Amino acid sequence: MNELPAGRRVVVSELGEQPLDAIVNHTSLVDMPAPDPRTLDPRDVIIEIKSAAINWVDLLMTSGQYQHPPKPPYTPGLEYAGVVVWAGPEAKHAVGTRVLNDGFLSGPRSLGAYQAYGGFASYGVAPTEAVHPIPGALSFDQACNLLGNYETAYHCLVTRGRLAAGETVLIHGASGGTGLAAVHLAKLIGARVIATGRSEAKLAVVAAQGADHVIQGPFRDQVKALTDGKGADVVYDGVGGEISLESLRCVRFGARYLIVGWAATPFVAHGKGGRGAPNANVLPTNLIMMKGLDVLGCPTVISTVNDPSLRAPRLAQVFAWAASGAITPYVSRTAPLADYMAAMRAKWSGEVVGGSVLRP
Repeated sequence: MNELPAGRRVVVSELGEQPLDAIVNHTSLVDMPAPDPRTLDPRDVIIEIKSAAINWVDLLMTSGQYQHPPKPPYTPGLEYAGVVVWAGPEAKHAVGTRVLNDGFLSGPRSLGAYQAYGGFASYGVAPTEAVHPIPGALSFDQACNLLGNYETAYHCLVTRGRLAAGETVLIHGASGGTGLAAVHLAKLIGARVIATGRSEAKLAVVAAQGADHVIQGPFRDQVKALTDGKGADVVYDGVGGEISLESLRCVRFGARYLIVGWAATPFVAHGKGGRGAPNANVLPTNLIMMKGLDVLGCPTVISTVNDPSLRAPRLAQVFAWAASGAITPYVSRTAPLADYMAAMRAKWSGEVVGGSVLRP
């Protein structure tokens, strides 16, 4: 092969006390030598990265406040998409193939040697099983926002939540990456979607993306009115904090409450990778009992590690939907790699609707 030109990558040199600290004080853009095929496994591929998603998890990782902290120095970017520019003799992907990276198997959330290759870079290296051809007509920007968002939504709504056609689901954080994916999947299933948020402009996008109702402010009475006083069948809660209590007051008896995340209270754990949760969120057991609720923790990655059989049918369905055009990730913001710091801060401050992308 012709020698690849050098590139650049973002490096997190040490974990911060919280993400903004890490982004401002402990990240830098540095030169990156192109990966040397002579040092790689025969099943590896080199990917020239075209688009890398900026996920909420990418931000939490920089302070070690995600359950799986990578060891600095590392390059962030769980998910990316690009073009194969070198393939080992035992790889199944030809040079020139448009592909996306599987963040479970390669990148900072994975284990082993491939953890070093995050998406905020010119190149990535991944084993052939961690690389998939981009399905359907998805762009690079859309492809790097596919798996993490839609696998999460599928695991929460389908595997854990058993959401069925005709049911009503209350989705918090609906303008985020996984929240908007949950809106898309709930509508595919045939459910009615009530989406909450703080921004009228963001909620307008969520409505355009398929939500049946979008509401702001105190939502208990609004949800009750929209459900003829019965309450929601399912709650998809990626926000946590104060809205959790209000949510438990506007669900029907026997509802399923899905704990997806706690974006409103990101500092439940110590910073700098410290273990423990000194600021743990609390739910009222009296309401849970008297309403006969199923409160379901929905950690997609941890659940899959404990039961690998969950993944194959989930991946097959997500790829099939994407190939047919039934789901299309919504991307509202893109930036060049040189602007990574501003882009990460915009994601942290909640300025982004759906997906945010860096373009190396």
